[in-house]
Amino acid sequence: MLETEPWVRDVREAATVADAVREAVSSEVDVVAMDVVLPDGDGIEAARRILLSRPSVRVLILTMTDDEDVVGRAIRAGATGYVLKDTTPDTIVDALRTVAAGGVVLGPRIGPSMLTNVRRTPAELPPPLNRLTLRERAILVRLALGDSNAQIARQLGVGEKTIRNQLSAVFMKLGVADRLQAALMAQRAGLRD
Repeated sequence: MLETEPWVRDVREAATVADAVREAVSSEVDVVAMDVVLPDGDGIEAARRILLSRPSVRVLILTMTDDEDVVGRAIRAGATGYVLKDTTPDTIVDALRTVAAGGVVLGPRIGPSMLTNVRRTPAELPPPLNRLTLRERAILVRLALGDSNAQIARQLGVGEKTIRNQLSAVFMKLGVADRLQAALMAQRAGLRD
C-alpha cells in the first residue's frame, strides 16, 4: 500500500516489540505504524521506547482497539495518530502522510470524549521535576525502579557513560546529591513510565 506513495522512501516491517524498537532506533525511520498488541508485548510501550530514543519519530497507532483508555495511553506515550485497522486503506495512507508531515490524526471512530479525558490528565510535573527532558525523566524512572546504570543504558540503547553523564545533569537539575535522593523524589511525585 505504501510502496507506491511518492513521499515514502522505504518500507520496513517488524513483527515484535523488540524488532520494532531495534529497527526504529537503529535506522532512519521517520514514521512508525504500530499495533497495540504484538506477540511479545505492548505496542504502546514499544512506541514510548522508540520516542525516548528518537523523539523526532512520528508514531501512528494502527489497531482494532477503540477503547478510549488505550487511545489516551497511546497519546500520552507520544503517538501523534490513532486509526482503526478497519478504516479504508486510502484513509490510513492519508493518516500516515499527515503524521509524517507533523500533523495529528484521530481516526473517524475515535470519540471526542477521549480528547476530554486526555486533556484532564495532568501533563506537568511539579518543580524541580518539570525541568527534566523526556530522556532525563525516563532515566529517573528507571533509577527509581532500582535499575543500575548498565541496565538503564541497555534499556535506552545508549552507553553506560552516557547514562552517568545524564544522571549528573539530573542530580544537578533536581538539587540532589545521590541516586537515593533522586529516586525518592521521583517516587513521591508519582513519576512512572
